[in-house]
Amino acid sequence: MTAPAPAPRAPAPPQAGTRTPRLLVVDLAATSRNWALPPWGAEAIHDAAPPGWRVEIVRAPATSDGDGGATPSEETMRLVPEAEAYFGFGLARPVYFAASRLRWVHSAAAGVAGLLFPELVDSEVVLTNSAGVMAVPIAEHMLGGILHFLRSFDRAIEQQRAGRWDKAPFVAEGAKVREVGECRALIVGSGGIGGAIAERLSALGASCVGVRRRPELGAPKGFERVVGLEALDDELAGADILVLAAPLTPATERLLTAARLDRLPPDAIVVNVARGALVDEEALADRLATGRLRGAVLDVFSREPLAASSRLWQLPQALVTPHVAAVSPRRFWTRELALFLENWRLYDAGEPLRNVVDKHAGY
Repeated sequence: MTAPAPAPRAPAPPQAGTRTPRLLVVDLAATSRNWALPPWGAEAIHDAAPPGWRVEIVRAPATSDGDGGATPSEETMRLVPEAEAYFGFGLARPVYFAASRLRWVHSAAAGVAGLLFPELVDSEVVLTNSAGVMAVPIAEHMLGGILHFLRSFDRAIEQQRAGRWDKAPFVAEGAKVREVGECRALIVGSGGIGGAIAERLSALGASCVGVRRRPELGAPKGFERVVGLEALDDELAGADILVLAAPLTPATERLLTAARLDRLPPDAIVVNVARGALVDEEALADRLATGRLRGAVLDVFSREPLAASSRLWQLPQALVTPHVAAVSPRRFWTRELALFLENWRLYDAGEPLRNVVDKHAGY
């Protein structure tokens, strides 16, 4: 929920005169076209290779979903034994065990829970992720969902499907229509994604309070103030909008329980862009169905794909999207490669890297 601790230095490069080229394996041929490394990106990686480096780009399909649990291709397993650096969607455990020379892993995903297996955590392998790269599309996606309920678009959709013209849900006493500037938003996680959401909500007049692991670090742009996780229960009662944008760790798993949902004010909006495991989904569905909460904007779920039997599909108070908030076909790879290529330069020079994951903290 906070920025990672100061980055450790990258492992020292080999001594001058080493003849064996250092190998980077790039494993980004995603089956989802918008996540696959484009040809110009492959060229950019080859062109940016520091002296003494060789690049192997895996052509076999890779899975971009999740953060490291997918089964690796035969081609990947053939290439990684010589790899010093690996650039993929997380890191599958078999790849780690096959890559005996591995010193640095960069994940094109933001989440890392799936690749923090004990052997990697206890190793000296440096892990960097793509936190912040996807912040803009995720923040815009969530803002759209929040406006969906604040402006009662769910009611408009119902009327449109029924061919019914009825102003009452919008103008009658007790109508749920609100402006963003009337709202107080509580954002759990004040990193890149939470910060981007706070900047946009505050620009529209909302008052934003952040929850972070180390509140003594202060309030990032967009937040009026920040508090520690221990203050969450006290802050919930004033939250018209609750946004979950924190990584999945032992401290955040099942964070939003039934009891905490009941602390929210009537007609609050719940937004989850973190991981489904942060929320008691059954308790959330109960409170949506009874009208206790105004709505929920949900892009992540405890089990994905979301089961066809889930009540969330049928509730008009739930806006469900299939884990696509981060999609940005025309801008993702520009941002991602800017981060990776800068880190590769820093790594080669033995300088501190950006986006280093604290493997013990979990983000």
